[in-house]
Amino acid sequence: MLEVVFYELSNGEKPALNSILEIKDTKLRAKVFRSLKLLETFGNELGEPDTAPLGNEIFELRTKQGSNIVRCLYFYQKGKIIIVTNSFIKKTQKTPKSEIELALERKADYEKKHGYISR
Repeated sequence: MLEVVFYELSNGEKPALNSILEIKDTKLRAKVFRSLKLLETFGNELGEPDTAPLGNEIFELRTKQGSNIVRCLYFYQKGKIIIVTNSFIKKTQKTPKSEIELALERKADYEKKHGYISR
């Protein structure tokens, strides 16, 4: 089993977790946590339509409730840890480039802080 952790800013804030906790739709919020648990259990075996690679070792976890879709971007560390870098409610067909760039920045920062290289 893998471990899901949330990327942490230098001030201790966990932006991805905070944005999930701010979801007003309680069913959607619960489904996001359920999806994260499934990701923790199955990792990259979870597959489409729940997860998809976005390139540069960044992946997305999709959670849908009605017409709302929450995306959690993440990467694997040492094959056993999943770091969730950011999450947002999808408003467009494609994942915004700015969200992918943010995930890449946070991945680089995490690896620098922890002295890791992905996978």
